[in-house]
Amino acid sequence: MAGTGLVAREVVVDALPYFDQGYKAPGVREEAAALNFLSYLTAPDYSAFETDIMRNEFERLAARQPIELLIRIENLELMSQHGCNAWKVYDENLVPMIEHAQKELQKLRKHIQDLNWQRKNMQLTAGSKLREMESTWVSLVSTNYEIERTIVQLENELFQMKQQHGEANKENIRQDF
Repeated sequence: MAGTGLVAREVVVDALPYFDQGYKAPGVREEAAALNFLSYLTAPDYSAFETDIMRNEFERLAARQPIELLIRIENLELMSQHGCNAWKVYDENLVPMIEHAQKELQKLRKHIQDLNWQRKNMQLTAGSKLREMESTWVSLVSTNYEIERTIVQLENELFQMKQQHGEANKENIRQDF
């Protein structure tokens, strides 16, 4: 993975899943699951917006009580008014809506696929650039190391030459006296 050091069994979740390796390593899935921010939220209060009418209807449904007689009569009146073919008209209205929704779904899936493809290409390109930059960095560091080593070696040689030259001067001075 692109992340560098791991400290004490710590797993780094990285941002280049198509490029990086090691996502099947032990602990990666657990670390990603630990990042689930929804687990820290309190349980939702589904009854916050319930009205008395809704609550009564939910209780009726939970008790499996039949629908009230007035609603049955109203349904029969509507059926006699609009006829038995009302469901066919409803179906005819639903078919174009379903077709439109399916076309939109296909467009969205295509768009998602294109985005994922672009993201993958961007990450692979970034990964190759990272590799190239890393190898350049390694070569530059190696070159700097060689230069520093040569400088130290030359300084040592210069020091030795100065010492030898200094000893030679001392001997010449002694011989002169």
